[in-house]
Amino acid sequence: MRGGSRQGGRQQGATRSAGRRHDRPAPQSRPDARSVALAVMTAVRERAAYANLLLPVELKRARLDTRDAALATELTYGTLRAQGLLDRIIAEAAGRPVEDVDPPVLDLVRLGAYQLLFTRIGAHAAVDTSVEAARTLGLGRAGAFVNAVLRKVSAQDLDGWVAVLRKDVADPVARLAVGTAHPEWIARAFAESLGADAAELPALLAADDARPKVHLAALPGAITAEELALVTDGTEGRMSPYAVHLESGDPGTLDAVRDRLATVQDEGSQIVAVAASRAPLVGEDGGRWLDLCAGPGGKAVMMGALAEIEGATVTGVEVSEHRADLVREATRDLPVTVHTADGRDPGLEPGFDRVLLDAPCSGLGALRRRPEARWRKTAADIPGLVVLQRELLESALRLVRPGGVVLYATCSPHLSETVSMIREADRRDDVELLDVRGILEGIDGVSTEGLGDGPWVQLWPHRHGTDAMFMAVLRRRGGDPTPPPRED
Repeated sequence: MRGGSRQGGRQQGATRSAGRRHDRPAPQSRPDARSVALAVMTAVRERAAYANLLLPVELKRARLDTRDAALATELTYGTLRAQGLLDRIIAEAAGRPVEDVDPPVLDLVRLGAYQLLFTRIGAHAAVDTSVEAARTLGLGRAGAFVNAVLRKVSAQDLDGWVAVLRKDVADPVARLAVGTAHPEWIARAFAESLGADAAELPALLAADDARPKVHLAALPGAITAEELALVTDGTEGRMSPYAVHLESGDPGTLDAVRDRLATVQDEGSQIVAVAASRAPLVGEDGGRWLDLCAGPGGKAVMMGALAEIEGATVTGVEVSEHRADLVREATRDLPVTVHTADGRDPGLEPGFDRVLLDAPCSGLGALRRRPEARWRKTAADIPGLVVLQRELLESALRLVRPGGVVLYATCSPHLSETVSMIREADRRDDVELLDVRGILEGIDGVSTEGLGDGPWVQLWPHRHGTDAMFMAVLRRRGGDPTPPPRED
């Protein structure tokens, strides 16, 4: 692209035309790390695919060695995670909005810009491989555009570009959002959720941008966390008594996972299921447990294993037939029965002793594991989710027996989905709110450090090393007024 942005009009037309003719990258005979990353990015953009589910498939298909697989993982997750920040930098360098760049070309520029600003890959290699990819993919004259924009991007390091983008931004939260590749509305929601601890926002945003460790869950009754840590060369977690952490790697290759002794599950999700199984009831536990939104099955597996030890059974409900099948497969050989139904009216007989409601939510608490999610979500998504969450919670309280408990959880710290929801439910005459911290304190191997003032618990990546899970426990009033004796 001679003359850079001065030839923008002609180059833009050529680039957009090429992108329309070649909206999907052509297959390459010898995939490398960059082509794998680009394939995943294309699927995320075109089909709303989930990178964390698709990347392992692409890596297996490409048969990359360990080093190239690690690079592909870094490029894929890193580029998707930083996409909003990269787009603002690209727009400055290109002198036009990214919406005016054909999507396949934009993917190439994003990937090249990420290499320039976030990795140690040399500028020459990052630019040349991106230009060559444009030629290989048949994107017409787009290579000149890619070359010109990336050379402008390479003129400054990341700190320099962030300074440019922050030049006219005075609001401190907005400035943090720019520098940490978060949409401003999400950074503001995090600050509001932290409340009096809002000074921790920089640490939270940084933790949200860091690559998370692999979390395994030792299946209760099958293997202990200590044994799992030994056979996987991992380290035991501190929030869940069943958690083991790995620095990296493909957990699907582990014997313990293949043999169904362990599953892949964030430690925060593990402790939600554990707390649901241990929350104190009024009256005896009749052994009827319910997972009201069971898909895709992680918590149902943990609940099923714990139920088997206690002599209980779990009923799972999932509205999607596909996800219900995933739950059935994940919980086979466990005392779990799965129904495909809407949790708001599942057609079940009331009287459950324990109900876990892991409600559909914005997923803002798991952005570090779902790198593309922060750019898919908008603040406009929240009100509709809140209505659904309220209706599901009302259903859970109808289905639980007097004296039984409902554990409400979301993988989001947004106040509308968490504290506001529970405060509203707590105004009901037939409900009492229990202190989750006290429940967790009674579980061996669980650290309760940094859990706040209660009665609900909000976990945080920067404090606890988990996803930002929220949990609260509601107990239906009534039942036997004499609680069962506590075990020593």
